[in-house]
Amino acid sequence: MSSGSGKRVVVTGATGNVGTSVVRLLAEDPEVESVVGLARRFPDRTPPGTEWSTVDLGAEGADLAGVFEGADAVVHLAWAFQPTHDPAVTWRTNVLGSLRVFEAVAAANVPALVHASSVGAYSPGPEGERAVDESWPTHGWPDAAYCREKAYLERALDTFERDHPTTRVVRMRPAFLFKRESASEQRRIFGGRFLPGQVARPELLPFLPDVPGLRVQALHTEDAAQAYRLAVRTEVRGPFNLAADPPLDTELLAKMFDARPVRVPRTAARSAIAAAWGLRLLPASPHLFDAVLRLPLMDCTRARVELGWRPQRTATEVLEEFLHGMRAGAGAPTEPMRGRKVG
Repeated sequence: MSSGSGKRVVVTGATGNVGTSVVRLLAEDPEVESVVGLARRFPDRTPPGTEWSTVDLGAEGADLAGVFEGADAVVHLAWAFQPTHDPAVTWRTNVLGSLRVFEAVAAANVPALVHASSVGAYSPGPEGERAVDESWPTHGWPDAAYCREKAYLERALDTFERDHPTTRVVRMRPAFLFKRESASEQRRIFGGRFLPGQVARPELLPFLPDVPGLRVQALHTEDAAQAYRLAVRTEVRGPFNLAADPPLDTELLAKMFDARPVRVPRTAARSAIAAAWGLRLLPASPHLFDAVLRLPLMDCTRARVELGWRPQRTATEVLEEFLHGMRAGAGAPTEPMRGRKVG
């Protein structure tokens, strides 16, 4: 525990989409005395009350327990989405790196661990419109590396909680997270570095593919960061679903773009994605597409009741802000989030 009057919080993955928002909100919180951001490379700017440590979680031998010593909480956000063609690489960073974080939390006797799980950890959802709460099984979609890794860590945390009952463990399961500053990073991750952001202009999209069953939830990254901040401050445990209304589907997107939806069979859409992925023209894999089609809608009642959390932006507002960011090549002064305009 920190010796001062405020909390000391360590944040892994501190320079990414979620990490930049979490670090800023924690640094502004009067109950937090200091924030330590962990990342592979230093950012260009440092919020007041924040210090940085360069750590590669995928590498063996990092002294994480030494960094965590004296912390009141560790917020574990670090995650690598690429390369999707080499899942052994992402497994080494995401799973083995996370296990090192969990072990270091125990070794340093950190009182609280707040872990970034995901809607992707959930097993395929029920038929119809029923939203699931946090008791829904978390076995993921095994063919997608992202879901497989998130689900594996859910099982690892089950064991961690059994073996370390005095450590308060919180599992955040957010929907897809967007903000204006994340536009360039997420375009590179999912669409490729040469995909021009200008394709997000309504006049260039007279038609939208309407794939049966394609419907997702979204959330502004800042709203998710507020939930992480509340989890650090509040004596809660367990999983929390995080999402904003309304769910995003083709009908809603067609209205936003003033475009006409065109029905595309699942098999045709998947074949096109698989071909582009196989040619390394598209970073997002067809396995992830399979998983997205099966994601459940999440019920976020527990976060509202126990955390006192409510999103401040609708999913529609989130997507509009993100699309504006794509067109502008928006970014942030960290290595993962460098802005870049293509086209």
